[in-house]
Amino acid sequence: MSESEEVELEIADITPQRERELIGQLRSLRKTIDDELSKVIIGQKDVVEQLLISLLSGGHCLITGAPGLAKTLLVNSIAQLFDLKFNRIQFTPDLMPADITGTEVLDEDEAGHRSMRFIPGPIFANVLLADEINRTPPKTQSALLEAMQEHQVTAAGRIHKLQEPFFVLATQNPIEMEGTYPLPEAQLDRFMFNVLIDYLPEDDEVAVVQQTTSKRREKLKSLFEANVIGDLNQVVQRVPIAEEVVRYAVRLAAASRPGQKNTPDFINELVSWGAGLRAGQNLVLGGKARALLDGRPYVSTLDIQALAKPVMRHRILPNYRAEAEGLTTETIVERLLAHVAHPKQEAVA
Repeated sequence: MSESEEVELEIADITPQRERELIGQLRSLRKTIDDELSKVIIGQKDVVEQLLISLLSGGHCLITGAPGLAKTLLVNSIAQLFDLKFNRIQFTPDLMPADITGTEVLDEDEAGHRSMRFIPGPIFANVLLADEINRTPPKTQSALLEAMQEHQVTAAGRIHKLQEPFFVLATQNPIEMEGTYPLPEAQLDRFMFNVLIDYLPEDDEVAVVQQTTSKRREKLKSLFEANVIGDLNQVVQRVPIAEEVVRYAVRLAAASRPGQKNTPDFINELVSWGAGLRAGQNLVLGGKARALLDGRPYVSTLDIQALAKPVMRHRILPNYRAEAEGLTTETIVERLLAHVAHPKQEAVA
């Protein structure tokens, strides 16, 4: 089978019968997914939901949180549930692009014939955890861009397709910024969500300490096969959504852009750069996945509102005035949600 034929098979549409089977399977296993993850992950309900939505939508995630909040464990656990190959890269200042994508080496056979052989790097996985991505220089960070957008890497002039499905989950430490290389807006925009992991409530933290200081370690079982993810991505895209809900998502993203016709005054005063087209796309796609996880056959404005912060918190750039007043992107998104009218509701002045 040729490479082109393999690509045709990967993108072939699923049948209506297959679609119904997958929807039924996901609905029947929804609680089981939570039960399995709760064996190793305490709390973090919203974080888990956002990562699952990202996986079902085929999007990448940026995870922001302090050290020791089980970011690596969470990502690895979700990979186990879907029987996905998991690799982790610790980003450091001396990491080179070839350390991620792979390199070519010179081979010589018994007859003395020499040839170049490509050795795949750790990026060749289904789920790639890019740990502390902002600790490595832009040259190495950019090595991920082609993989994230095209699902391929180029080495020595040859294109190497990545194994499907492929997801990048990158972490950032928001505390220590000295000696880091902040991601450029173009790369940030490739991430569907910026998932914020915060400290746990006391009862949950007690449960974590008890669990991690005992000898007993729970093992997770795979609930899906890896090739199911591609089909689920198609199922998510087929979830119905009303045009007025799509229009609401587009207006919400557009309202964050300063200097536009219908931009609210507080955005012009507090924002240097707003969310682009991908924000509206990810709001709609994420809303479809969220509806599917909830067992609903349609997307509501509540889905769009629930995902507004993770979709937009890394796409809105506050200006010096907002920083001087101590306003964060969270606050700006909350004000946008209050201002932009959703279907059958008037805008708040």
